[in-house]
Amino acid sequence: MEALQSHRVQASNDSFTLGVASGNRQFLPTIIEELGEVQKKIREPDFEAFRQSIASAFNQSAKPSRETAQFVKSLLQSFNEQGRSGLKTEIKYAYHGYLASQRFSRSNLQDQARIADIRYPVEWYPATRQMQRTIHLHVGPTNSGKTYHALKRLEQAQSGLYAGPLRLLAHEVYTRLNARGIPCNLITGDERQLAVAEAEDVNMTSCTVEMVPVNHAVDVAIIDEIQMIGHEERGWAWTQAVMGLKAKELHLCGEERTVPLIRELAAAMGDSLQIHHYQRLSPLKTMSASLKGDLSKLKKGDCVVAFSKIQIHRLKERIEFRTRKPVAVVYGSLPPEVRAQQAGLFNDPNNDYDILVASDAVGMGLNLSIKRMIFTTVSKFNGRTTVPIEISQIKQIAGRAGRYRTASQAADRETSVDELSGSEAKGAKVSPAVSSPPNLGLVTTFDRDDLSSVQTAMESQADPIMSAGLFPPVDVLVRFAAYFPPSTPFSYILHRLHSKSILHPRFHLCSLKDHLQIADTIEPVRNLTISDRIIFCASPAGIKDETLRPVLRAFANCVGSKTGGGILDIKALDLGLLDVQSTTGSRNHLQRLESLHKALILYLWLSYRFAGVFNTQAMAFYVKKLVEERIQQALSKVANEKSKGTFTTKRILQKSLEPKNPAPDKTDDSRFDDEQSLTSDHKPLPFPGNPDGRGVTGQTTKKPEARLDVTIPGPTTDQGSLNRGGAP
Repeated sequence: MEALQSHRVQASNDSFTLGVASGNRQFLPTIIEELGEVQKKIREPDFEAFRQSIASAFNQSAKPSRETAQFVKSLLQSFNEQGRSGLKTEIKYAYHGYLASQRFSRSNLQDQARIADIRYPVEWYPATRQMQRTIHLHVGPTNSGKTYHALKRLEQAQSGLYAGPLRLLAHEVYTRLNARGIPCNLITGDERQLAVAEAEDVNMTSCTVEMVPVNHAVDVAIIDEIQMIGHEERGWAWTQAVMGLKAKELHLCGEERTVPLIRELAAAMGDSLQIHHYQRLSPLKTMSASLKGDLSKLKKGDCVVAFSKIQIHRLKERIEFRTRKPVAVVYGSLPPEVRAQQAGLFNDPNNDYDILVASDAVGMGLNLSIKRMIFTTVSKFNGRTTVPIEISQIKQIAGRAGRYRTASQAADRETSVDELSGSEAKGAKVSPAVSSPPNLGLVTTFDRDDLSSVQTAMESQADPIMSAGLFPPVDVLVRFAAYFPPSTPFSYILHRLHSKSILHPRFHLCSLKDHLQIADTIEPVRNLTISDRIIFCASPAGIKDETLRPVLRAFANCVGSKTGGGILDIKALDLGLLDVQSTTGSRNHLQRLESLHKALILYLWLSYRFAGVFNTQAMAFYVKKLVEERIQQALSKVANEKSKGTFTTKRILQKSLEPKNPAPDKTDDSRFDDEQSLTSDHKPLPFPGNPDGRGVTGQTTKKPEARLDVTIPGPTTDQGSLNRGGAP
């Protein structure tokens, strides 16, 4: 049965017998019930035949076929891992697989198999393959100066690019280069900033990895945190950058465990490879004792690590109650700007923010003056079950303790290093670039039972990364989707392409989890093209936050109707939250602010891809800044001053769009031409008003907008025609 072959079941079924299915007959009524629910939504005549095929799968004799075993096992697995929702999704995919088996001819299936053959991604970038590149691989532990040395080489180049995993890192390099008189542009998924200095030709770019312009030739390029190439969800972006960047010198910075894979990739691409090994610049020691659960043992410079937002806020409250001092916090769902502000509070020796409570987000992207790293647990919930923290993650987080120099210290002195292109031989050990008293970093745990696990991890070597992430390129998705009728859910097309893809063992397919959920969320929206759906699936939609799903659907409706994309016209955006005066320390209020910020980030991300629809970008930047201020206030337990005015924030925003001299035609875009002013709590604030809505947060943009080719996100295959950018 062809329908049963379309399921994503990787485990061997050799030991699977009908007894397994019989032992789980108690979940057969659940299948029947969910079949009825799915049928109500689909309402197609073929569904009854499909139901009969499922019934036969449970009523076969003692030796079911391999396909039947796979099918039953996939239903069981989905039910066990995701409950009824997972079972319903698996049934939906099975039904569309059943239809495919009825509609596709043998030649259709053969054509699909050829399209899904992505074993040779090296060939996707023919223009880059014509270059003779030199790859410099900088490997070593956290705080060893890997990226520092690569950045010094970038500063010496005539043209270059930095690509990092986080907007914070991209912004840090953008600021650093401009401060040193090297004009540099910033490109992330939701923000574009031009070089600070006026310059005719700007030859430097700092960007997030997903936004790497593979068609742009440069002398030197840096790809930071190269170990992310093996990431389950984002690895494809690092693979695309490594294979596609047209750079004479390509500098990769990351962990030692990437060496075998990069060697293989360099050989396959025909590039020369030089490996530079680094040693940690300051000592790191695992303590022999834990805190034994005693908060009184916390000291200035401690970072307490937890792996859930609820636990982080509870720890913050407990520590503040105990010490009578404010505590800084850093976790993933906080806006990058707020994370940087919280880091600044912790780093400042002249205030009372002596302690930091953070998630694993502390392991990357922030300069922190941490003296001791304290793990509250050695396991975390991955969305389905509790799993041990990986060795590599423990070592990366722990390595943030005892930094060699913070950013403020580094700014006070200039150092010299040898040029990597000339003086370092393959396999060379790189010494510290400067001489300075080392800062001892300490690592321990909150509870005694966890200490041995951290000690073992710190003494162990993480497993090498053996495969690079891939995602089917955009043109492959478009050609594959052309075989399916318009009524086919886009999530099923993604799922089927994923299950049919043929890969080289050196690569793995990145997870489709978020893509499928986004695709299902916007499935009912009409008039969206395949390209539109691909763009939405690559967006930073934050689909795990259920409050964002109506926002995502509203944005998709705007694209489908090609209207209603003004930020004040989208009712799903909770802009009224800016007028809510929350009780001090309300977690619910903080969570709503974080969700609103994510929605605004999504709006800005989409505004660069559907500029004609989402045309109030400047206002979105302004509101985003307001939300960041509210979040900072909520974290600091500063009560918002009560509004003394009669207008709500949304009404004030609406007033800012009205012409100073009312004109008969209220739709005239000239009302954006003059700089407006907004008031919040009767405090005048600048508002960036310009015709195309491309202003930068809180400032009037007078320089010309950077010209960027932003079309469909995803891996690039044809360097002559495609320039795709993904989520930030």
